[in-house]
Amino acid sequence: MLIKIALPKGRLLDATAALLQRAGWGLAGYHRKARFYHLKSKKFPAVLIKIFHEKDIPVQVAVGNYDLGICGLDWVEELLTKYPSSALAKVKNLDYGNGALYMAVSRFELVPAMESIRTRPGVIRIASEYPNIAESFALRNRLSRFSIFPVWGGAEVYPPENADLALIQGRTETDIYNCGLVPVGKVLDFGAYMIANKSSLEEKDLGKVVASIGDNLPVGEEYSAPAYTAGVLEAPLKMDDNVLRIALPDGHQQLPTVQLLNRAGIQVDDYPSDAGNRRPATNLAGVMVKVIRPQDMPLQVANGNFDLAITGEDWLKEHLYQFPSSPVKKYLGLKFGEVKIVAVVSQTLSVADASSLRQLNLKRTVPLKVASEYVNVADKYARDKHLGRYRVIPTWGATEAFLPEDADLLIENTQTGSTIARHNLKIIDTLFESTACLVGSTDIDFSSAKGKRIKSVINSLSEAVESS
Repeated sequence: MLIKIALPKGRLLDATAALLQRAGWGLAGYHRKARFYHLKSKKFPAVLIKIFHEKDIPVQVAVGNYDLGICGLDWVEELLTKYPSSALAKVKNLDYGNGALYMAVSRFELVPAMESIRTRPGVIRIASEYPNIAESFALRNRLSRFSIFPVWGGAEVYPPENADLALIQGRTETDIYNCGLVPVGKVLDFGAYMIANKSSLEEKDLGKVVASIGDNLPVGEEYSAPAYTAGVLEAPLKMDDNVLRIALPDGHQQLPTVQLLNRAGIQVDDYPSDAGNRRPATNLAGVMVKVIRPQDMPLQVANGNFDLAITGEDWLKEHLYQFPSSPVKKYLGLKFGEVKIVAVVSQTLSVADASSLRQLNLKRTVPLKVASEYVNVADKYARDKHLGRYRVIPTWGATEAFLPEDADLLIENTQTGSTIARHNLKIIDTLFESTACLVGSTDIDFSSAKGKRIKSVINSLSEAVESS
């Protein structure tokens, strides 16, 4: 009897690896520098183990692709809040990775309490990685008019300019204060949990696997604090219509971004930031800079929260495929961050291109499963290539882990293709090439004071790109 288990990357990896080592699982390759996502256990040779991004694990267990999984209760509740009848069972609290989700406001709120927020006129804007839990909170607290801004991360930097509330994680309220915010309510206590598919609990003998973990639990291991803090504002920003709002990327694109800015004569202090500051200062007068996820930038520009942003053309296309009339466009290609967006299948699949994949899918009795972080790009590709019946599976990363057991096709980004080949996968098509780009609103009035400032920044960056 095959038992399938999903283990987490990221914040819970080290403590989970230590737990399984105490349990004598004999896992090789489960560490932060893991090169492969398929693992084998010496103790349980009949167990198939895969490493996933933590956010993907509840979904994979709920749909029955995996019998057991380990992830944070926060992501379990994010799924169950939207799908309460899901086939997902909480098996055991593992007593590590403990923290809480807090709803928070800017520390410059005069009365930082829910009663004050509830009676505020206008729409209450809430930013969070947990949009379902955020919406449930707003309904429970009788917010008559609210809007949820789902973000990929870094929600703590959005208040007060771009959101009124942020639902974020922390170990204690002190972590929230360190982000320059004030908690107005604890929404959820969470920690690492073992979860199971309900049908698997009834139909498979999972007892030995579950017991081996339960008998070796840690004693109060520390929660891993969020990797980023917002950076504390010394005074409320005066956000008049003339302030130029620029979004810079976090992650691996920070170094080439700062090199470009330096060539353009634009100084940004504490970026990249060892302390995780998401509000770096700049030498440009009348300019506010925030550091956010590139995935969030096109929507944030379209919503009017930023005037300019440095993101990838891949994320701009992802946004425009979903919202073709969105008021955001590319102003400048930046000549770094080159990747190809490719269609990928298992080496064991006897297809060489989209046409042969289409022919193969026509013979199948179940829909083609397409896994991708680029949900809208993947959907458009499947339609354009007439692949037949298909279903797009949203992922949060580590997409190579989905093939071949949990998906048939990946829409993925790659620089050299070496990671794809290492996972016994092959590229059958290239959708497009992407580089970093400067995006902005299509509605900029370049004759206004701010418009002239925007034009000056665009020109400076353009000259820096040409000189590189």
